Amino acid sequence: MRRTRGLAGALALSLAGTAAGVGLGLLPQAAAVTPPVAFTADALPTWQPDGVVWALAEAGGTVFAGGTFSAVRPPAGGAGAEQSAVNFVALDAATGAPTSCKLSFTIGSGTATVRALAVSPDKRTLYAGGYFGAVNGTPVSSLAAVDVSTCTVKPSFRPAFAATVRALAVTGDTVYAGGDFLTVAGQPRERFAAVAASDGALKPFRADADEPGRAVEVTPDGRNVVLGGDFFTVNGANSHALAVVDAASGALTKAYPNFIETNSVVKDIAADATGFYTANEGTGGGVFDGRIALNLSDYGQRWRDTCLGATQAVLPYQSVLYSASHAHDCSGVGEFPDGQRHHLLAQPTTGTGKLGWAPDTNDGIGEGIGPRVMAVGSGGGVPYLWVGGEFTTVNGAAQQSLTRFASTGDTGAPTTPLASAASFRPGEVQVRWRTSLDLDDSTLTYRIHRNGAATPIATVTADSLFFTRPQASWTDTTVTPGQTYAYRVSATDAAGNTSALSATATVTVPHSADAYADRVRSDGAQLYWRYDDTVLPYAADSSAGGNQNGVHLGAPSLRRTPAAVSGASTAIGFNGTDTRVYGDRRQTIGSSYSVETWFKTGTTRGGKLVGFGNNQARGSYQYDKHVYMTNDGRLVYGVYTGATRTITTTGTYNDDKWHHVVATQGPGGMTLYVDGVQRGTLAVTAHENYSGYWHAGGDSLGGWPNRPTSEFWAGQLDETAVYGSVLSPAQVQNHYALASAPADTVVRVTAAEDTYANAGAPDTNYGTSGSLAVRGTPLYQSHLRFDLPAAPAGTALKSAVLSVKTSTMSGAGTADTVSVVPVTGAWTETGTTYNSRPALGGPAIGSYPGVPDGSAVHTTALSTAAVGAALGTGYDLALTGSGTDALWLWSSEAPANEGTPQLTLTFGAP
Repeated sequence: MRRTRGLAGALALSLAGTAAGVGLGLLPQAAAVTPPVAFTADALPTWQPDGVVWALAEAGGTVFAGGTFSAVRPPAGGAGAEQSAVNFVALDAATGAPTSCKLSFTIGSGTATVRALAVSPDKRTLYAGGYFGAVNGTPVSSLAAVDVSTCTVKPSFRPAFAATVRALAVTGDTVYAGGDFLTVAGQPRERFAAVAASDGALKPFRADADEPGRAVEVTPDGRNVVLGGDFFTVNGANSHALAVVDAASGALTKAYPNFIETNSVVKDIAADATGFYTANEGTGGGVFDGRIALNLSDYGQRWRDTCLGATQAVLPYQSVLYSASHAHDCSGVGEFPDGQRHHLLAQPTTGTGKLGWAPDTNDGIGEGIGPRVMAVGSGGGVPYLWVGGEFTTVNGAAQQSLTRFASTGDTGAPTTPLASAASFRPGEVQVRWRTSLDLDDSTLTYRIHRNGAATPIATVTADSLFFTRPQASWTDTTVTPGQTYAYRVSATDAAGNTSALSATATVTVPHSADAYADRVRSDGAQLYWRYDDTVLPYAADSSAGGNQNGVHLGAPSLRRTPAAVSGASTAIGFNGTDTRVYGDRRQTIGSSYSVETWFKTGTTRGGKLVGFGNNQARGSYQYDKHVYMTNDGRLVYGVYTGATRTITTTGTYNDDKWHHVVATQGPGGMTLYVDGVQRGTLAVTAHENYSGYWHAGGDSLGGWPNRPTSEFWAGQLDETAVYGSVLSPAQVQNHYALASAPADTVVRVTAAEDTYANAGAPDTNYGTSGSLAVRGTPLYQSHLRFDLPAAPAGTALKSAVLSVKTSTMSGAGTADTVSVVPVTGAWTETGTTYNSRPALGGPAIGSYPGVPDGSAVHTTALSTAAVGAALGTGYDLALTGSGTDALWLWSSEAPANEGTPQLTLTFGAP
């Protein structure tokens, strides 16, 4: 299908045409999206046909749309009334509103349709092809010429095509057509023909094909024409779906007899200064549905994109190839696996790698294909990418058949990052987050805020695409053992659009290294899912590399306790039906690896604990390097070498207790360990070689021995790790032993009661005001009560940290020192006033040496001896000052308190 392409020379067009009914406004200039992408992913208001758009072209600031429809209506919320538009509408490129140009394409019997539009090089004539017998009453035969300036049919242009015209290409003197026809002007012309651009007189060009033609494109030098369609022969020679012929005679220049699969066709062809590109659609198994780039020099293949999903249109613009399809499986080029359909994509004209531009439509009406045609039109000096088809939504909002995207005015903010934080040893915190999605920016800037501060403590730039959102991380090395820190992360795109802050990720820095986690990391884990996550669907990677995060599927149960490893860690629970975790990064597995996890279950239906598969959210069709449980509770470790090769335990482990399993493979073969003991070996060093993703909690198991009733795991998992090497027996035994080693226990206690006394209002109680205040003169004095737990058996208090949060009022901080002192007198939150305030003791057990302005969490270490003596009782504290600069804090009743005031107690070995 020939359309005006978005080449540089076609874009210096002035806005023309008069908008009829409603003006939707021009866009302001704005920062660019991530290069080389030229357009935002924000769909603009555009008038909508009531049917399918098959063809687009543009000239002088006007975009012409042809198809099968009867009317156009304003966009949602737009002004104006529905207008008649019989298979054709002319629209202002910059506003999306109809112009005064009205043309009706009709036929005496049957359904008329416009299937191809093309504009002459001088932009003065619009050629329309399809199946119709008249335009505004003027008789024509499936191909018409329209004067652009007057919007009138040229009666002198009268070719006679005997069937549907599906594709057009125009030079200065020739119109090339492809379609279903067998004759033109009564002369044999099978599926392809050429007529004079001036009057439609038939030219001697002969490129007869045995099946319909769907695409025509003239090479930039004008010497050849590239043909696409359903055909298997051209001029009697074998050339399936694609051929290059001489522009004058139609003689075959380049044949493609075994180039495109026999069950696939070419739907569109586009060219730029370096080559031409095909859009391909297939039917049945083993199809080719993607895109091909070919060189102009020899018409040989430059690259082939094997994504599956019926490509309908391709459009090169500024070294990027935009495409319309319903791509659902790009695993053949190392990208997303079979799953969700993606209808609009972009990639460099030099290769197959997808770029960060992915607005989306639905499949829509008719055949359920989605978008079918693309064109670039310019208005007011701004290029717009127009897309037509049979969709009924764009980016999830109602929008039928037509949409457009501008090169300016990016307004879409990235999605909110999903963040977590972990501390494995004193002095550092790993802040990590699943990168955000932005449909037109693949490079985003992330700002990390600590303890609620408005100014970020760090800034990180990271890349993500709609099909791969790898974990990014930053390590905070300015932290103190025993203290609790809260982190939030935001994402900003190239235009300055910023996401909301992530949910708060809170972590307490340990006094000594977490023995189990520290060993897993130092032994070389490349993926480490600890399952301490607080938000769906993000499974954080705690490995040193920190980029192999997982995605929760089906909302597994988070933060299950008790976990497999002692301390503050938690486990994850799976329902055995539809919940699991899959990796967010595609990879291949080398000849040596180890897989490790802890598990707990009482199931009698078996299930897969952990394994590798070639899909993510759908069941894999390649799967091995896995550990699964049989119905009777035995464990199976297997790889695939052309046949299934497995090790199976004799013992059973569905006793509802925590167990440790490690599976290794390397030059020495396969080994399976359970609870630190070797349970079986097999002299197999190979496994199936494919790209895929790690899974925990379920994936396919068809064809494997002792296949359980369920492929999904019903039970809990903890501490899943994957290594790029073979763990030794000593390492495995060490991991098993370290899981029960003593570890710090952290307990957070929020204030049970809090209030403040105010010398300026001596009889007023502030117990439910939401605020606390501290000042020496005139006196503000805050009182806090904490119900302290007893120390866990065999432990002692190692640290106690008090956290408070300054309010958002101006000047909430203080330059004065604030002391934390014991309260010795009686008081209650609802009964305390300045006149009835309790007596205070001494000495101070902690202090804040000044607190900066700006709402943020602030901490101070308290006397371990003083707090330790009060364990198991209610403990009362006061915040006092000696100066005149007031400190304003949120109380426990305030919605913005972030859990403050709060005591963080760390218990460990005495």
